[in-house]
Amino acid sequence: MGKPHVMAIPYPAQGHVIPLMEVAQCLANNGVKVTFVNTEFNHKRVVEAISQTGGVHELISLVSVQDVMESWEDRNDHGKLADAMINIMPQRLQNLIEKINGTESDEITCVITDIYMAGAMDVAEKLGTPLKNQLIQLSPSMPEMSTQNFAWSCFPDLTMQKLIFQAILVNNKLAELAQYLICNSSHDLEPGALDFLPNSLPIGPLLASNRLGKPSGHFWPEDSSCLEWLDQQPISSVIYVAFGSFTVFNEVQFQELASGLELTNRPFLWVVRQDITQDIDEAYPVGFKERVKNRAKMVDWAPQQQVLSHPSIACFLTHCGWNSTTEGVSNAVPFLCWPYFADQFLNQGYIVDHWRVGLGLERDENGIIKQEEIKDKVEKVLSDGSFRTRVLELKEKTIAGVAEGGSSLKNFDKFIDWIKEY
Repeated sequence: MGKPHVMAIPYPAQGHVIPLMEVAQCLANNGVKVTFVNTEFNHKRVVEAISQTGGVHELISLVSVQDVMESWEDRNDHGKLADAMINIMPQRLQNLIEKINGTESDEITCVITDIYMAGAMDVAEKLGTPLKNQLIQLSPSMPEMSTQNFAWSCFPDLTMQKLIFQAILVNNKLAELAQYLICNSSHDLEPGALDFLPNSLPIGPLLASNRLGKPSGHFWPEDSSCLEWLDQQPISSVIYVAFGSFTVFNEVQFQELASGLELTNRPFLWVVRQDITQDIDEAYPVGFKERVKNRAKMVDWAPQQQVLSHPSIACFLTHCGWNSTTEGVSNAVPFLCWPYFADQFLNQGYIVDHWRVGLGLERDENGIIKQEEIKDKVEKVLSDGSFRTRVLELKEKTIAGVAEGGSSLKNFDKFIDWIKEY
């Protein structure tokens, strides 16, 4: 029997690349060879970031596959990207696998693919009747969901909604072909959801600090100067503000956010991507940087796991991406929720209504979260010690799952044994 050789293929988005890279690192630590596949565009970003912050395991080979979008196309056009991943990417991946198997002594023995990369097949031509705005609950151990917040409903136009909906249908159907669905989750976090997936194998939370050391797979270099800045702040004093790799704001909302952070009169660390709003250098309120310079730090990208584990962090203002959610829980940090799209609204439901470890932010009649709302919710989440108590209890349960003898660690060992059988 030859050496196990896994091909890992994430959906081409930051929040998908990082957790699958965590899986790859864990597999490599257990003697499994891994070929990690990114699109050419993302491959270059990952390699550049790694060159500045550290390498990956010697058993991991980073390779690229031809981009599914042209260089001039908008990579934040989620509908076009989802359509391309269904209709273009499968053939390119097949060609890559055939090339590897034809030139390397260790052929691919297992493919771990993001569920949004499951392939392509015919789907229904029509979406059917529009959904009503109503709340549904799939299980008593899951939060209620508004039909307006389904993954495809969060996009602004019907064409994009249809593309996303079709991509979800295709991938959900083809996911039935998988022998296992490994999940960056645990039974303590979402038992009801996992019960819906009979072949699910929760192996999370996939935090580098648990098993690996330094995380990899970032699209941008991490600015570690923020850790030195955090060292100078009082314990449980800093508001950490980060919205992932996709969230964007218009000028009005960006200024309300900045003004709200200023109004808190608390120290804050804010991750401000260069593309988070238009004309970023001119987007701040007049005089803002000067007024907050003694209690604020802004960076392009942060080493988030290290930030959230820092004792100076008081709360996490987040877009509620699942990676950020599990990282916050695993470090016992209360949340302020500002979801943008996709699963982030459901994740807010877990945080606010189900686990009760954070608060949501309310929009005004124009859809804007005002500065006063930001200030008020910061004060509420920090003045009520029950949020910290509950998230600490949830952390203890979650971390126990990845410790020796824990359910997630047992599941991961089971998965490694299955890979090595081939």
